[in-house]
Amino acid sequence: MERIAAALERMSPAPMAAPDFSVADAFVWHVSPDRLEPVSRVNRIDIKLLIGIDRSRDTLLENTRQFARGLPANNALLWGARGMGKSSLVKAAHATVCAEGADLKIVEIQREDLPSVGRLLNALRGVKARFLLFCDDLSFSHDDQHYKSLKAVLDGGIEGRPDNVIFYATSNRRHLMPRDMIENERSSAINPSEAVEEKVSLSDRFGLWLGFHPCTQDEYLAMIRGYCEAHGVVIDDDTLRAEAIEWQATRGARSGRVAWQYFTDLAGRKGVTL
Repeated sequence: MERIAAALERMSPAPMAAPDFSVADAFVWHVSPDRLEPVSRVNRIDIKLLIGIDRSRDTLLENTRQFARGLPANNALLWGARGMGKSSLVKAAHATVCAEGADLKIVEIQREDLPSVGRLLNALRGVKARFLLFCDDLSFSHDDQHYKSLKAVLDGGIEGRPDNVIFYATSNRRHLMPRDMIENERSSAINPSEAVEEKVSLSDRFGLWLGFHPCTQDEYLAMIRGYCEAHGVVIDDDTLRAEAIEWQATRGARSGRVAWQYFTDLAGRKGVTL
């Protein structure tokens, strides 16, 4: 019996030790074993450098401020074109609100760890600080059941979502599911509307939807100019325009990510450390 008890103890995860939330404003959630690891330096840019997404920026920032003050606020889904600053905006909004004096922590959780989110919520429940749970590049495949775990964050189940927790996610898809999967469900089900309702309605559980769309060429060039001014990179407008347009042509895309990649190359050639 003692050997069986010892084996069961080894198999069951030890309860997570209460982390010291005063050591950092950002944490990453890990499982096996459950733990919140502090992040001393978050990879993010200043919110003023996010060009072409003014409406989404202002809306998310105000929602985050409301939550940090203890006021009603919505879970948010940032969806749309890749490389247009969805995840950058979440991290920048968190930094801005923290700089205003709020005790707001951001906790990143990976999509594959969503089944453990109930344990994370229990660890955060009752803590004085307020927490922004963040899942980047959230989407689900045909046989993926992780979306059911996400409902614990969005709806909270019988216990309800803790008042000090809000959830932000980014995705390239508005409905989080592949379009061909949704169409296949509609064509093969006995009741097509009911067959897809559960999965499609997952997005409806986010109170705030923010769409991100491809930028114009002027916005693309303005992004690069903003990076240059922020980091002290000197280049004339004609040269910047010619090089930046050539860079986007070689990439076959134009976005905030492509603008940053060109600027990184430019800063390296100019000998400027970022």
